[in-house]
Amino acid sequence: MRNPEETIGKLIDKATVTIISYCDDEGYPISKAMLNPRERIGIKEFYLTTNTSSDKVKYFKNNPKATLYFVDKRFFRGASLIGEVEVLEDAKSKERIWQEGDTMYYPEGVTDPDYCVLHFIAKRGRYYNNFKNVNFEIE
Repeated sequence: MRNPEETIGKLIDKATVTIISYCDDEGYPISKAMLNPRERIGIKEFYLTTNTSSDKVKYFKNNPKATLYFVDKRFFRGASLIGEVEVLEDAKSKERIWQEGDTMYYPEGVTDPDYCVLHFIAKRGRYYNNFKNVNFEIE
């Protein structure tokens, strides 16, 4: 893979589901489907919406380690990004990625106390394609 940012970026842009993984208080991994990231900066930073009351937010506050996984079912390839999540509840972060129609999930709007932002920062990744895995670092 010559250019991980370009290759993985294209895969992410075509993905229809994002899987986020985190650990519970006993260290067991949990994976959950999420809406795709609202914003990404290369393949290093991602901003996702979620409910403040969700278990994952509680677990991320105790242990920020996480994985985002994106899959391209059509070509049977995928990318796993490993990093950490910061839970953002400030107005600026919430406004940054708010979209029309979000009141479906957060009825009180952008100031809904049950709305927060997950800021994922990737450190490294693993790309699967053509029966091969390629590990890469993210700077």
